[in-house]
Amino acid sequence: MEHKTVFELNKDSYKELKGTLGLTNPMQTPKLVKMVVSSGFGSVKDKRKIDLISDRLARLTGQKPIIRSTKKAVAGFKTRQGDPIAYQITLRGKTMSQFMDRLINIALPRTKDFRGLPRTAVDDMGNYTIGLKEHTIFAETADEDLKDVFGMGIVLVTSSKNKATTLALLEHLGLPLKREKKEKK
Repeated sequence: MEHKTVFELNKDSYKELKGTLGLTNPMQTPKLVKMVVSSGFGSVKDKRKIDLISDRLARLTGQKPIIRSTKKAVAGFKTRQGDPIAYQITLRGKTMSQFMDRLINIALPRTKDFRGLPRTAVDDMGNYTIGLKEHTIFAETADEDLKDVFGMGIVLVTSSKNKATTLALLEHLGLPLKREKKEKK
C-alpha cells in the first residue's frame, strides 16, 4: 500500500467521506485547515530554559515560534499585563502536512502506554486538541536534552461544524483514535 501524506488525504477526502457523512457536493467536505502548536513556560524567569523551549519548538515544527503575552494582570499567578507566558506556532499547507505525518507515524507510537487518542477532545466548533506531556517523543530531540522536558498542546483546526464530522475526518486522515466502547446489554 502506498503511503499518502495528510495533504493528499485532505484532497481525497470527498470520495471517502461522501457515503458516511451524506455529502452531496465536494465543497461540503471537511478539511484540516491548520495546526496550532503551543507550549507555555508560565512564570519561568530562566532565560536559558525559555530559549531552549523556543529552539526545540522551531526544530520540531520547522518554523520560529511567536511569543504570547498575558492580556491582563492576575495576582494569583503573579503575572503582569504583557508578561510573556507561552510560545505559539501556526502550521498550514505543506509544513502542517509534514508535522502531522511525523506526529501520527513517529511521535505518538513512541508515547509510553499509548492506546489511542481520546474521542472526547473535540470541541463544539469542530477542533481537536491533543495534549503531550513530553516533547521528547519526537525524533528531532536529542537524548542528552532529557533533563529539560516540556509539554505542548496541538490543536487541529478543521472546517467541520460538529463533533461527528470532525471524528470522521480525523479517522480518514489516520489519527489513531480510541475505539468506541460498545454498551453491554
